[in-house]
Amino acid sequence: MLASNRPLVMGILNVTPDSFSDGGAYLNPETALQHAQKMLVEGADIIDIGGESTRPGAEPITEQVELDRVVPVVQLIRSETDALISVDTSTAAVMQEVSKVCDLLNDVRALVRPGALAAAADSGLPICLMHMRGEPKTMQDHPVYDNLINDVIDFFNSRIAICEAANIDRRRLLIDPGFGFGKTPDDNLVLLNRLAEFLSLELPILVGLSRKSTVSKIVGTGTALTIGSVVGAVLAINNGASIVRVHDVAETVAALKIALATQREQLL
Repeated sequence: MLASNRPLVMGILNVTPDSFSDGGAYLNPETALQHAQKMLVEGADIIDIGGESTRPGAEPITEQVELDRVVPVVQLIRSETDALISVDTSTAAVMQEVSKVCDLLNDVRALVRPGALAAAADSGLPICLMHMRGEPKTMQDHPVYDNLINDVIDFFNSRIAICEAANIDRRRLLIDPGFGFGKTPDDNLVLLNRLAEFLSLELPILVGLSRKSTVSKIVGTGTALTIGSVVGAVLAINNGASIVRVHDVAETVAALKIALATQREQLL
């Protein structure tokens, strides 16, 4: 999946009624397919499909609800496109159901739910482990760290060791520092500015800053939020990210083309 000479763009497809930016927009599988096709035309390398909202304050849902939301969409997009498909889930049953028709498992809880570690191991797929302090319902209730960067790196070292003990080869792993997941706005800016320190783990880094409240607190909403999110994606890539997870695919792809052409000092 990551055998690429350039950073990859992951397009967000939330099949939920309550995600923070696009909740309710793509619950119908056909509508979800159309949006996935649009993002692919715009240059998305990966489509990330999630059926459980993990916005701050989100309530958990049942396993069956998540299955009912995610599986039909994944199967339809697999049958109608050549997309690389990521499934954003922490639920073992969902991992088991989609593992034959997707290319990446993206878990905001880093495989801590019951059965998730074994399901991920059995899938044979690449797995993204994200750092989150607490659960979505409570993660923004006064998050405090002794040393933000060190604490997050220690978390990843622990989860990587647990994965390896469960027969998940380290080469299958990616990491996501978890912007906005149990972090203050200042924490998020520290993570972005010092993202290169996570390269010490020698794993690909995925970053999701798109349309998050830290960006809106700086620049506002509307067009400014899109521009701010795109700038955040470029900064993340410049600081070591391999994948950026975004809502605004066309704008991000265009910005990254300029950044990459400048780095290479030649037109792409």
